[in-house]
Amino acid sequence: MGTLSTLRAEARDELQAEIEQRCRDGEDPWQFIPDMPTVDERVVRILREDTIAALDLGEQRAKAYHPAADPARAERFEFGVLRLIALEHPDLTTTVWNMLGRLDRDRGAA
Repeated sequence: MGTLSTLRAEARDELQAEIEQRCRDGEDPWQFIPDMPTVDERVVRILREDTIAALDLGEQRAKAYHPAADPARAERFEFGVLRLIALEHPDLTTTVWNMLGRLDRDRGAA
């Protein structure tokens, strides 16, 4: 796991490369940029995968997302992992809570 500033720089480079590629493919940036994850959201996603691997949570993730599992189980799993990220990286707390809020909204819309 890199430092937060390194992860942000990598995520920023990735985002810029994706925007450039999509523009070269003829997409209108006004159409796709608002829907793209922010730099910090990309960092949280990287840290999420790193945390799951470091804590050997792959089996728990599989059980949480099993088609027969209660949807609340996946929400509890994500809350736990993302909460760890927020505690470890306080600068990402707002981003983590925003992402969790979207999970709640998405669940409510389903």
